[in-house]
Amino acid sequence: MNRTKLFALATLMAAGPMLAAAQANAQQRPAQGAPAPQQQAAPSTPKDAGPPPGGGAPGPEGTRPFPVMFVTSVELIRSPRDGGMDIVRARGLVTSSAWGEPHLLPITRGEGIDGMLDLIFQASAPTDMAPLGPFMQVEAILPIAHGHPYKGIRVRSGYNAVSLKTLPGFAEVAPPKEDCAKCLGKYFQAKGAAAPAGQAAGNVVKEEDLPYPLRIIRPADGIPSYDYEPNRLTLVLSEAGQIVDAAWD
Repeated sequence: MNRTKLFALATLMAAGPMLAAAQANAQQRPAQGAPAPQQQAAPSTPKDAGPPPGGGAPGPEGTRPFPVMFVTSVELIRSPRDGGMDIVRARGLVTSSAWGEPHLLPITRGEGIDGMLDLIFQASAPTDMAPLGPFMQVEAILPIAHGHPYKGIRVRSGYNAVSLKTLPGFAEVAPPKEDCAKCLGKYFQAKGAAAPAGQAAGNVVKEEDLPYPLRIIRPADGIPSYDYEPNRLTLVLSEAGQIVDAAWD
């Protein structure tokens, strides 16, 4: 699987101390030779309006916005032009190339008590299970109008958050140690359990290296429900604890 980047732009226009509007725009899946996405301004809205309800930018038919699996960095760039507009840039990880249209959705209304602007990092999720493969990097940017009241930025993914408390500035966290792209055939070691006997360290997958939700299915286990969760890793184990099947579902 090629490691490609998905790009998206979203715009946020704020007026006075109150957040005015939030609308994700100009998202597109990466394509060979495709031009970079172009910024589009959001339509004007009443001064007392907050971010739009619901899940943010619409996705392709049959998909829905869903938080990306992991956010790795948040940056705020202060432009010397246009009155000093601030630009939020976030990067994160998704589980496969089937994700698209990443965007930042503001969930803060007005000026919060802690002065933080809270954003959810979303993308259009796959509609079906995805096979194992390396994580893919996604990024999105969100311009904020000059004169906003925020003292920091907090970006949330499905399973972590990164806060930037100095503006402008940059904050990042380490990505998960294990993307499970090569998990098949290896042996699973649960937290607190002894290492599988006779297996080299490189042939063992440790639960603590998998920070996202797991569904472990052992030979005698039933499956009481099968609700689809695009950020959950399902591992099917043999009697000996070997990973014999796996998928993001």
